[in-house]
Amino acid sequence: MNSIRFTLVNALLLAVSTTVLFAADQQPNIIVLFADDLGYGELSCQGNSEIPTPHIDSIASNGVRFTDGYVAGPNCSPSRAGLLTGRIPTRFGYEFNPIGAVNEQSGIGLPVAEVTIAETLQNAGYTTGLIGKWHQGGTADYHPFRHGFDEFFGFLHEGHYFVPPPYKGVTTMLRRKSLPHGHTSRWVGKKGLIYTDHMGGNEPDYDADNPITRGGQPVVESEYLTDALTREAVDFIDRHDDKPFFLYLAYNAVHSPLQGADAYMKKFSHIEDIHRRIFTAMLSNMDDSVGAVMAQLRKSGLEENTIVFFLSDNGGPTRELTSSNLPLRGSKGQMYEGALRVPFMMQWKGTIPAGQTYEKPVSSFDIYATAAANSEGVIVPELVEGVDLVPFVTGKKKGSPHETLFWRQGGKSGLRHGDWKIVRMGGRKSPGKSPWELYDLSKDLSEETNLAQSDPERLTELVERWEKMNSEMAEPLF
Repeated sequence: MNSIRFTLVNALLLAVSTTVLFAADQQPNIIVLFADDLGYGELSCQGNSEIPTPHIDSIASNGVRFTDGYVAGPNCSPSRAGLLTGRIPTRFGYEFNPIGAVNEQSGIGLPVAEVTIAETLQNAGYTTGLIGKWHQGGTADYHPFRHGFDEFFGFLHEGHYFVPPPYKGVTTMLRRKSLPHGHTSRWVGKKGLIYTDHMGGNEPDYDADNPITRGGQPVVESEYLTDALTREAVDFIDRHDDKPFFLYLAYNAVHSPLQGADAYMKKFSHIEDIHRRIFTAMLSNMDDSVGAVMAQLRKSGLEENTIVFFLSDNGGPTRELTSSNLPLRGSKGQMYEGALRVPFMMQWKGTIPAGQTYEKPVSSFDIYATAAANSEGVIVPELVEGVDLVPFVTGKKKGSPHETLFWRQGGKSGLRHGDWKIVRMGGRKSPGKSPWELYDLSKDLSEETNLAQSDPERLTELVERWEKMNSEMAEPLF
C-alpha cells in the first residue's frame, strides 16, 4: 500500500513538475531597451558610418529591424505612457510632457486605472524590474511599485546628470543664457567644463528633488549613470534567470545634459566638434551597455527564451544634441516623421528569422501585445491597441499591423493612414488655427512636398479620419 502511495505521489509530482516546466517554456523573458532622444539616423544599422554601434545593431542582425517604427508621442513622457499601457495616451488624457517641478505636483502622472505591461506580466507570474528613467509621475501615488514593478533603480523625473558636480571623469557641456567674460556661442574651460549659449537658456535643473533611488529610498551613486544602469540590469538578469522576468531598461542616454566619459571622449578624439564628440561618446557608452546586457543573457543561457526590443522614446532634438533624424524631417516635439518614427528592432532567437528588414508600420504599443500573446497565462486588457508582431515577422500573417496611427498634443496633430500622412503644427492655445499639411510617404519620406493644395479630396478624407479618432480622446489631465 505504501509503495502504491509513493508511486502515485511521485507521478503527481512529476506531472506538476512537467506542467511548471511547460509553463516556463511558454513564458519568454521580455526585455525592453529604451533609449532617450536617439535620432533615427544615428545607429550603424540605420546608415550612420560615423558612430559604431555593433551591440545595438546585433539585435537587428539577430532578428528584425523595423523601418517604420512609431512611438505614441513626440516627447518623453507621453511616449512612455503609450509604451507602458499599449494605448494612445491621449485616450486617457496623458497628452503633454511634464518637466521639472511639475513632476511633483498632485495629479501629474500615469493614472492608476491604467493597467501597465508590468502589471499584466506580474499577474502572470513574471518578476518585473524598471531600471532607469520613469517620468510617469514623481509623487508616491505614481511610483513604479504602484504600476506593477517589483524592483526599481533609477530616477522619477525627465532627466538626470550622468555625473553630478564636480563632474569628475567626464567632459560636461551645459547650456547657459550668458557665458563667462562676455563670450558668445561657446566657452571652453580648461577643466572639462564647457558652456554654450546656442539654446538661449540655462541647463534644466534635472537633479532638483530627483535623487537616484533604489526601491523607495535615495542612494548615492558614484558611477557614470549609464554604467550604473548597466550594472543593475546585468545583476537583475543574473538574479532572476531561473524564472520569467520583464526588464524595462529605460536609459537616460542620449538625453541632455551632455556628459561624455573620459574613455569614450578619448576613443572619439578624432571628432573635432566637441559638441558632437560628447554626443558620440554618450551613444557609444550606451551601445556597450546593450552589449553587457546581451552578454549576460548568453551567460545565463537565455538568448532563445528572451524577446528583446530596442527603440527610442522619440526622435532626436538635433539643435540641442547634434542628433540626426535623417532622412526624416523634423525633430523631437514636432509631428513630422523625425519626431515620431524611431530606431526600432526586435530579437527572439530561434523564433524570429534573423537579419530581416520589415517595412510596414509598427508601434510601441505592439510590445505590450507581443509580450502578452507569446506568454502562457497572460490576460491582456481589451483596451490594448497593439498587435502581436510575431506572426508578421515570421510570415504567418500578411498585411499591415497598423493601417492608421494617430497623434495629438495640443495644436500639434498627426495621422498616418496607409502611406499618407497629415500634419498640423499649431500652438497649445490655438489648436485649430494652423493649416493641415499632406504628404505621400511612399514617395516623399522627408515630407518635403506638401500636397494639401493639389489633393484636397485626400486631405479631407484624412482630416475626417483624424477628427473621428479625436472625438474618442479625453481632455488633457494636466
